[in-house]
Amino acid sequence: SLIPPMTQLNTPYPSTAYITGFLRSRGVPAMQDDLALKLVLRLFSVEGLTAVMERVQAVPPKKRTPALHTFVDQFERYCATIGPTLRFLQGRDPTLGHRICNRSFLPEGPRFDAIEAYTIGEEGDDPIGWAFGALGMHDRAKHLATLYLNDLADVLRDAIDERFQFVRYAESLAASQATFDPLAQALAAPRNLVDDLLCELAIDAVQRHQPQLVLVSTPFPGNVYAAFRIAQAIKAHDPSIVTALGGGFVNTELRELSEPRVFDYFDFVTLDSGERPLLALLEHLQGIRSAQRLVRTFVRDAESGQVKYINWAEPDVPFPEVGTPTWDGLPVNEYLSLLDMLNPMNRLWSDGRWNKLTVAHGCYWKKCSFCDVSLDYISLYEAASASVLVDRIEAIVKETGQTGFHFVDEAAPPQALQALAHELIARRVNISWWGNIRFETTLT
Repeated sequence: SLIPPMTQLNTPYPSTAYITGFLRSRGVPAMQDDLALKLVLRLFSVEGLTAVMERVQAVPPKKRTPALHTFVDQFERYCATIGPTLRFLQGRDPTLGHRICNRSFLPEGPRFDAIEAYTIGEEGDDPIGWAFGALGMHDRAKHLATLYLNDLADVLRDAIDERFQFVRYAESLAASQATFDPLAQALAAPRNLVDDLLCELAIDAVQRHQPQLVLVSTPFPGNVYAAFRIAQAIKAHDPSIVTALGGGFVNTELRELSEPRVFDYFDFVTLDSGERPLLALLEHLQGIRSAQRLVRTFVRDAESGQVKYINWAEPDVPFPEVGTPTWDGLPVNEYLSLLDMLNPMNRLWSDGRWNKLTVAHGCYWKKCSFCDVSLDYISLYEAASASVLVDRIEAIVKETGQTGFHFVDEAAPPQALQALAHELIARRVNISWWGNIRFETTLT
């Protein structure tokens, strides 16, 4: 199972962790990899920046943006600071924060201009002192290091790939598109440096693990392009490897999929909760289940060339039986804690290596007008007992050494949270957790 660029840099997206844990619980040898993080670590290295510099030098000086001028002028400083700064953001070298805060260690490009906009006191006051105070050295350094990475992301966007962004890579190619044409044209275009590195990482992953089936998870429009690039590279490398596409983007945007060209890259596309469709797909690939008995799966008919949706009636795997997610195989110590926005709530999304876990399947609330409550992953509400949840929490803490949890439910159910709290207290399990709620009468 692969996570394509881009999702989050501070913590793994949980889809592959859930699927890998579930498959292993059923005796299926399964591995996972986060190509989003690996791509960023390859780009933001001395070797990566050197390759970027070659592309920047091809841009005529008169056409260079302020970010490119800063990069050229300060190139040696960028190469000297990129490794230490990433180690700091990974929590490996916390004392470097003192040098970052003195504003002479990092080269500062246009992104640092925003700091001056924060000034709210007398002239000469610390412009971001209101956010961090006198003692918030580590957070202050983290914010400055994030601005430094954003400067480098601007260099990539201005010189190599205008679609490059952290979290939302080439999002416009997938978001609200009426046809497959924009994505197809982008995939047919000559590859750039980002494409080359991504394809190298994909081939390296399949060479290391020798899979028969590769699952690619696309939760957002901003990682769809990379998902197709990965599948394209795998198919060119070894056409016998079966590829399958799933995830939140598929569940919401491709429910009426009819475009045959999708299947030049992916052999199967599955909808909604992946456990039952995957079990059916594995049995099909083993020759013990016919294609007519696949579950919630799109395929391209070999004779007509048209897309077919197959949904053999079969009960889903109950939520208490989906197993415990595992982060085995993911580089959990290499994620980057970023501090982009100073708002205390916003930073939870990008700062810290949270273990992502689901309290219940679906949403108990189902009243939000912006949400398609008819979809199975929203409408089918199913909770696990508090004891099962704490069993999972204890197993995850033991595996990762991390005690912070982000409950990724559409709306965390108050009664389940209360039962979970009592179980945590009774078993003396100490964790930190956060999640999304709806303001409603159950909450006092």
